Amino acid sequence: MTITTHPKPTAAIPDTAIYERRESIVRSYARAMPRQFNRAQGVWMHDNQGGRYLDFLSGCSTLNYGHNHPVLKSALVDYITGDGITHGLDFHTDAKADFLTALEDVILKPRGLDYRVMFTGPTGTNAVEAAIKLARKITGREMVIAFTNGFHGMTLGALACTGNATKRGGAGVPLSHVSHEPYDGYHGPDVDTAELLERRLSDPSSGLDAPAAILVETVQGEGGLNVASPAWLRTISEVAKRHGALMIVDDIQAGCGRTGNFFSFEGMGFTPDIVTMAKSLSGMGLPFALTLFRPELDQWSPGEHNGTFRGNNHAFITATAALRHFWSNDSFQQDIVRRGALLERRLDAMAAEHGLSTRGRGMMRGLDVGSGDTAQTITAACFAQGLIIETSGAHDEIVKILAPLTIEDAVLSAGLDILEDSVRSALTVTYGVAAE
Repeated sequence: MTITTHPKPTAAIPDTAIYERRESIVRSYARAMPRQFNRAQGVWMHDNQGGRYLDFLSGCSTLNYGHNHPVLKSALVDYITGDGITHGLDFHTDAKADFLTALEDVILKPRGLDYRVMFTGPTGTNAVEAAIKLARKITGREMVIAFTNGFHGMTLGALACTGNATKRGGAGVPLSHVSHEPYDGYHGPDVDTAELLERRLSDPSSGLDAPAAILVETVQGEGGLNVASPAWLRTISEVAKRHGALMIVDDIQAGCGRTGNFFSFEGMGFTPDIVTMAKSLSGMGLPFALTLFRPELDQWSPGEHNGTFRGNNHAFITATAALRHFWSNDSFQQDIVRRGALLERRLDAMAAEHGLSTRGRGMMRGLDVGSGDTAQTITAACFAQGLIIETSGAHDEIVKILAPLTIEDAVLSAGLDILEDSVRSALTVTYGVAAE
């Protein structure tokens, strides 16, 4: 079988009148990539003019297994044509039982993890809301420790834990009871920010109240692909225990294999008290989120935190198929690690050529090009060549690669060739000379 490796972009701008007339101006991605897409398969998105685009965004890590994976699609179609339950609140259903069994057998037991599973509203921000609400309920405390450049969602509790000033500014009310402490490396390699946090919490005159929880991403997806070291994370876990706080790992973007393991914290020598998951959990982009926590933390009253769409049985079906198809043995995980190393080598070479630096881990990596303007120039050049790619970071200075984990090596290399050419062109325009 011949593998299609190159995009085929079109120059046709779609008729946007209906969007201009009816859709809120809050939309963002469509501004940078003005095409009307009508189908997708694997790593490819197609527009309604016959164009083909290579997807290095993957729904912001919602499509780790690509678009419409045939195994997941088949499972869903069979379930729908068999009149399976679509919406079930928190009723017991075959689909939910199968998912919980797969999660237990394929993911939790092999990793020695014993978590209760809470079906929240179907978005990541709701999983975070449930996590911090539970931590406050159990500890009787209000303060949550979050970190600089963290992103945890857009509803008020999760937004209070988010660092981005633009996102926070949309709240319209004070975002309180959260302290944003420096993330690993925030003050440079010579400052241990975990030790700084321990010092603050141990000092009764620091002004920092005892926290209910410490909320952290092992890799900060929207904050610039900053990576916390295992040693730093272990220390943060110890600090949480020492001070009676619960440690929450937000694995919404970094989980489901994105960093190389199913959970991003695997093999780091600590076990979070609470884990939040969403994005690629359903496997097909269907809304689905979970909050996982140690059994003794399951102290909710019935219905104390719920959501109408927590019973999305279609998502249960595709999630179960994804777990059993991709995670029943180590082969997929090993392939992610190998492909992540390929991505790392290519980005390191680009960085070396232009005096830049790289960020990230596994298949969650990017290139720090120094400014948001330069990054925007690069991503626009990529899109003109048929590559869908976006930015992250405090100033949008990171060109961020979130290609599907299932991408063939040749297709990944072809996309990176486009990125390399776009970086070279953009930096030549910016600085007036080509790199040596």
